[in-house]
Amino acid sequence: MSRLKSMITATALGAIVLGTSSTAFAADKLVILLDWFVNPDHAPLIVAKEKGFFAKHDLDVELIEPSDPSAPPRLVAAGQGDVAVNYQPQLHVQAAEGLPLTRIGTLVATPLNSLIVLKDGPIKEIADLKGKKIGYSLAGFEDALLGTMLGNHGVSMDDVELINVNFSLSPSLYSGQVDAIIGGYRNFELNQMEIEGKPGKAFYVEEEGVPPYDELILTVRNDKIDDPRFARMLAALEEGVQYLINHPDDSWKAFIAAYPNLDDELNIKAWADTLPRFALRPAALDKARYARFADYMVKQGLIKESPALETYATVIE
Repeated sequence: MSRLKSMITATALGAIVLGTSSTAFAADKLVILLDWFVNPDHAPLIVAKEKGFFAKHDLDVELIEPSDPSAPPRLVAAGQGDVAVNYQPQLHVQAAEGLPLTRIGTLVATPLNSLIVLKDGPIKEIADLKGKKIGYSLAGFEDALLGTMLGNHGVSMDDVELINVNFSLSPSLYSGQVDAIIGGYRNFELNQMEIEGKPGKAFYVEEEGVPPYDELILTVRNDKIDDPRFARMLAALEEGVQYLINHPDDSWKAFIAAYPNLDDELNIKAWADTLPRFALRPAALDKARYARFADYMVKQGLIKESPALETYATVIE
């Protein structure tokens, strides 16, 4: 998926009432700052909005696409926005830095990040990357993932050459600039490469020594976790994801009706590949899983120490 960022004006789509509403009051406004421009990763939110589940719970939800994908968590921490779509690995870093954010829900419950090579290329196993070039976009977490995956096969970071390809991950691979890329999303980059006639092969981080984690989560400001709107949001989101899984074709029609510019081959393929990765119980929290990943972040030197879990992740009752 192209990582080129563009400012997209956010518009309120208007609440859609599911059935007949008994409330005589205006719905409560809720602003959710997305992590990126709208894409199939956000399907549960879009479906909950377009099929009226947010409205059913008396919420008028506005989804805002950022000009800077790193900004939403800090904006919410500063009180500028109610909810930020965030990433679990980044949340651990933010919590260690003292950013007042708490995870209250999950959108995508598995990693999407992967190490990708050309399907018909010379790299058949991770061990084959010794002495090869690997492209990346963002240093830090991706370095840790790569180091773990390589080490799982007896290859060190000193055995490979890292090349910053900015956000041109797939093109750098099928153009021959690099032999592999780290940071490619399995539901987007692999499909993009197939469409370009250069099919790829993914090595999955959670199968190569990296503890599993949530890719996309919902975070709010610490002192706002008792806001009653959030429990209603999560209830609506669960109804939305259930509808999405039960009625994927109708959900896709609602998705592209709201965002017709996304009706293309890449997003159609990504839609199908992302469906099984959505959290069916968005409000549920696996504390042991979060603790394991926090330990991994410490061991990788990405954070010095992890705060107590209850200070940055909770279950809304």
